[in-house]
Amino acid sequence: MRFLSIKLVLAAGLLALVPFVASADTGFYQGAIFGVSTGADGTLLVADDSQGVVNGDDGSLIAALPGVTDVASRSGGGLWAITSAGDGTQKLYLIRNGQATEFADLWAFEQKKNPHPALVESNPFDVADIGRAEAAVADAAGNTLLKVNKHGKVKLVAVLPDELVSTANIKGLAGCDGDPIPDLADFCGLPPMMPAEPVATSVAIGPDGAYYVGELKGFPAPTGASRIWRIEPNAQNATCGKSPKCSVVFDGFTSIIDLAFGPDGRLYVVQIEDNSWFALELGEDFAVGGSVHACDLATGDCEEVVSGLPILTAIAFRDDDSLWGATWSLIPGMADVTLLTP
Repeated sequence: MRFLSIKLVLAAGLLALVPFVASADTGFYQGAIFGVSTGADGTLLVADDSQGVVNGDDGSLIAALPGVTDVASRSGGGLWAITSAGDGTQKLYLIRNGQATEFADLWAFEQKKNPHPALVESNPFDVADIGRAEAAVADAAGNTLLKVNKHGKVKLVAVLPDELVSTANIKGLAGCDGDPIPDLADFCGLPPMMPAEPVATSVAIGPDGAYYVGELKGFPAPTGASRIWRIEPNAQNATCGKSPKCSVVFDGFTSIIDLAFGPDGRLYVVQIEDNSWFALELGEDFAVGGSVHACDLATGDCEEVVSGLPILTAIAFRDDDSLWGATWSLIPGMADVTLLTP
């Protein structure tokens, strides 16, 4: 499932969903925002798919890179950035001194290996620095976690499995209990359960050195079925669901779009839309906003930190421990980066 293909029909009336505490200066961003992170110097780094990597504090362009989906500070200097704007553009870049240089061809890897046997497709959606001049990439269309070593060689860490999920949410959104929405009436004939692709949208490196990978969950856009996997740092070619190197640490989320470890050691989980990503396609009468949840790895407890955020795609913590997030992210001209918690 290619997440970037979602066509949004949201109306401006959704602005009433969230009372913003503060926001960065508007007018910085020209396209959709898919990734936000913090640089080594504390700069807010924003992946604007129209321009490239933008300084979220002053709006300056750090590096021109149209099609960028995420950016991360690189240990040893520079930045990692990934792009995905159609077949052949799925790349990992190294940014230094304002210049983006291709570091690895992720599309070539998918064409050659296709680890998840659905379709040959790739959508690098999230990147994290591993250290040792290596990067981890969550491929949302490939349903994989990839590692790129210091020589630019792409290796498979793990492939996420499909899961049998309920169709109740999409039937409810389609109005199958009453008068179905005409264009969605076919959904009413779906079986009670059907397989859904995982759609790996996020990766974060834990304090234990393990990879933590979040699922969006593809069609039929179930609620409460998105999982977070813990994958051992030495995993290679692991098939999650079968390999002991890969285990579910949290379940019951909806449409996970980003993960980040906070200064308190908890894992912060972002839901793009609490009624599922498909509710975004249907508009303001169906969407209630996204949310952020903080999860304790030791106890397994999670709590909601903030909710009602329109089209929330990414979060980042700053040096003062404040939490920032990209909202209205998929609507050019409205996308912004906002202070979520002081």
